[in-house]
Formats: sequence, structure tokens, C-alpha cells
Amino acid sequence: MVRKRLYRSRTNRVLGGICGGLGEYLDIDPTVIRLVWVVIVIFTGIVPGILAYLLLLLIVPEKKS
Repeated sequence: MVRKRLYRSRTNRVLGGICGGLGEYLDIDPTVIRLVWVVIVIFTGIVPGILAYLLLLLIVPEKKS
């Protein structure tokens, strides 16, 4: 059984590859993930959303190849 792991995408990235990596992990188009992220950030507050993204940049490793 192959374990899925969350990585930042190296190929499908706009800023840090977080949304691209989530899209690959969940088998969803990363554009949908980006749109959902923007809506969540707007309705919950800009600063917490940016901090969460920066925290994910530090925690989620980049895919090696």
C-alpha cells in the first residue's frame, strides 16, 4: 500500500507550490484550490490567511523530483 504524502509542487506553483501540492494530493485542479483559498482568506481575514500560507511554506516539504 502506497502512502500519500503532502508536498509542495515544483511544477504547478504560483507562489510557493502549496495550492499545487494540495491539488496533487487531493486529485483536484489546483486552480479550484486557489479560488477556495482566496475566498476563505477574504471571509476570515487577510492576515490570518497569509500567516497560514507562510506557516505551510515552512512545514510542508518541497517535492524532490
